[in-house]
Amino acid sequence: MRSWPHRKNAFSIPKPSIRLSPCTALSFWLSLAGGIVLYFSFLAGGAPDTGWFSYAPLAERAFAPGTGVDYYIVGLAVNGAGTIIGAINLAVTILLMRCPGMAISRVPLFVWMTLITSILILGAYPALTAALVMLLVDRGLGGHFFDPAGGGQAVLWQHLFWFFGHPEVYIMILPAMGMISEVIPVFSRKPIFGYAFVAGSSVAIAFLSFGVWAHHMFAVGLGDTENAIFSATSMLIAIPTGVKIFNWIATMIGGRLRMTTAMLFAVGFIAMFVIGGLSGVSLAVVPIDLAVTDSYYVVAHLHYVLFGGTMLGIFAGAYYWFPKMTGRLLGEVLGRWHFWTAFVGLNLTFLPQHWLGAVGMPRRVFTYAADTGWGPLNLISTIGAAILAIAIAIFFVNVVRSLRSGEIAGDDPWDAFTLEWSTTSPPLPENFATIPAVTGRRPLWDRKHPELRDAR
Repeated sequence: MRSWPHRKNAFSIPKPSIRLSPCTALSFWLSLAGGIVLYFSFLAGGAPDTGWFSYAPLAERAFAPGTGVDYYIVGLAVNGAGTIIGAINLAVTILLMRCPGMAISRVPLFVWMTLITSILILGAYPALTAALVMLLVDRGLGGHFFDPAGGGQAVLWQHLFWFFGHPEVYIMILPAMGMISEVIPVFSRKPIFGYAFVAGSSVAIAFLSFGVWAHHMFAVGLGDTENAIFSATSMLIAIPTGVKIFNWIATMIGGRLRMTTAMLFAVGFIAMFVIGGLSGVSLAVVPIDLAVTDSYYVVAHLHYVLFGGTMLGIFAGAYYWFPKMTGRLLGEVLGRWHFWTAFVGLNLTFLPQHWLGAVGMPRRVFTYAADTGWGPLNLISTIGAAILAIAIAIFFVNVVRSLRSGEIAGDDPWDAFTLEWSTTSPPLPENFATIPAVTGRRPLWDRKHPELRDAR
């Protein structure tokens, strides 16, 4: 068993103190309350049974007479209100409360991504809220917004939902991209390649994400002109996304790479997100989309983006910032086991689903005929899911073990670039004893290496 010589100092680490501003507290409690309302439906007569996008008219009272959809509406509306308040709080903080010298062109890329995410939330969530209110009126007050029998349009729900739903993909992935944009430069020992392009491509993604929603609706029958327009915009949004990929790779080229667990997850993020992005581009081609709509091909694409992308990015950020939040390092040995089991499990689970979807296996089925030929690949996918579960268990074991007896990190274990690493680990409630001044995009690095200041 490994000895931990630092354990005699285990109680010297200051306990983290959490103070929430009123807006942050309101955002948190509304988000939590919305989630509780949604999950309470399991105990109050049945959970929503109309799919996660609750398509009309299947969500109308005539087709879903129970209370499950009502809980879905109220829960999402309350949760959305909390999310909107949080987005306003973050955007105002970033725009108006920067420290001296921190021009918008100098903020860390993670902060840039947070700002863009907040703007996306403010543009997308009102559409979902409006759709939820209209559905509640239909179900409770006899309205007919989405009921064709009463003069409504069922496809209106899809337009409103996906106007929210596709920006939501970037709401989930952009923060992870921001984490990757901080991890890769630090462990490459180089500034990010093309800072302005990474930031600008995020703005482009935010703008374009509001013009691609109907590629989720190619099978609805919108018409050739509409399909062509949304096909083109869906392909176009791949350009700013690809810019980030090239910037991250260019940052690593020629760098002095340190393959910590955080860096492993960052590199894994790039590889998996490329697969998810390429399958997404294929779905922008209308004939391909029509052929694989509602199949396991779509499931594979979605999970390569949201697990191979978002979750791997979050894990990279967790291993990177855990020392700052807790004062202790996550174990590197367990971290590597976590990475490789997650990487293998992810690909075993979702890579076969591309082929299953291409040969016609539909999603949302619990059984299928033996003569379909789907069994072997589906079995491999199931084994992969079990390996993924083991990977998540390893991560939680690592967290618990590190909180109890992990190596003490110090204030700046990574020789990092940004200001959070200049204060204690975990930070004091006030963060900094004095407000720091910023002279460049790598303020802490500038302070530690004044002879290399403004090196690019």
